[in-house]
Amino acid sequence: MQKQQYRAQIHSNINEIPSIEWDALVEDNHPFLKHGFLNALEQNNCVSKRYGWIPHHIAIYDEQNTLVAALPLYEKHNNYGEFVFDQAWEKAWNSIGLPYYPKLVSATPYTPVLGQRFLVQNTGNEEQQNQLSNLLFNSMTEFCEEQNMSGAHVLFAKSNQQAWLSSQNNPNSYIRHDCQFHWHNQDYQTFDDFLAQLKPKKRKNIRQERKAIHATGITYRILNGHTATEKDWQDFDFFYQKTFIEKWSTPTLNLGFFQSIAKSLADNIVLVLADLNNECVAGALMFKSDTHLYGRHWGAAKDIKHLHFEVCFYQGIEYAIKHQLQIFEPGAGGEHKIARGFSPVAMQSTHWLPINPFGEALDQFIKQEQDGVENYMQECITHTPYK
Repeated sequence: MQKQQYRAQIHSNINEIPSIEWDALVEDNHPFLKHGFLNALEQNNCVSKRYGWIPHHIAIYDEQNTLVAALPLYEKHNNYGEFVFDQAWEKAWNSIGLPYYPKLVSATPYTPVLGQRFLVQNTGNEEQQNQLSNLLFNSMTEFCEEQNMSGAHVLFAKSNQQAWLSSQNNPNSYIRHDCQFHWHNQDYQTFDDFLAQLKPKKRKNIRQERKAIHATGITYRILNGHTATEKDWQDFDFFYQKTFIEKWSTPTLNLGFFQSIAKSLADNIVLVLADLNNECVAGALMFKSDTHLYGRHWGAAKDIKHLHFEVCFYQGIEYAIKHQLQIFEPGAGGEHKIARGFSPVAMQSTHWLPINPFGEALDQFIKQEQDGVENYMQECITHTPYK
């Protein structure tokens, strides 16, 4: 049988790729990989030269010119919004006169969430899928070298794809380690079922936090893209902008982006809004796939004790239980999540460096980082709230 021939193409705008073909490659109805989400970022200038995220998506087409594989990919001129920190690497490169930027990054901008990076047609043929994954990886590294970039980085790939990357034993690839905190649904039927699995003191603390918030008279609305109004998005955009500005950070998303995803990802959106005295005072924007809930952004008009935990964690856990979602990923960082039922989960990322004058030092750095992450996770486990 004649082997299928494929053609690779770099696209500077995801709108050059038909949305129906792109989304057909997305598993689990994953919101951050869908065409509508990535297009909303591009069309509302959330990714652009201004923010150092420049699209170079790789598409693989078969002989019938049908999209069979893709890799979301960006040229980066900083490390903002990646959540895998490499400032020390940049400093080392610059110390001997080598530019660290630009580089290539395969990730969802501003979103430290596990998911596909290699979007490959699911034919059930493992050999063909490996062929397409190799073609995507090789197209990325070839483009990296052609453009004289320092390296290509694959961040937050889901476990089986990260395992595939690790198994390639590429001499130019380095595997870094990190940790997040995720909540796992143990077939709970109610929030009380979840609480029943916690140690008495932790269970009591959560109930006290929720009781204190309930006493303020705050009520909650759980909305999606269909039910959230223009006013709701204006309120949430205000909360989002306020949070970033108060943290002396850069708010890269905007009202236009939120309005866009309300239409294109209406069923993936979980917008939690908190109301007090007929006024919206806080909100959290979450997204859902078929199996996961993802907490992303939060903000509040006023500082109310315990409100962050209620809106960002407890409302999310209740939603996941009600809709039988398996895992709740609330975002990067934060040991405070442990006491509220979130457990440490190991994360990895792959970093391909064609020119690396620091091989021995980088090996040592990564080994120390891995040991540090493993020790940190073991320490976190000793503070588990579960019985």
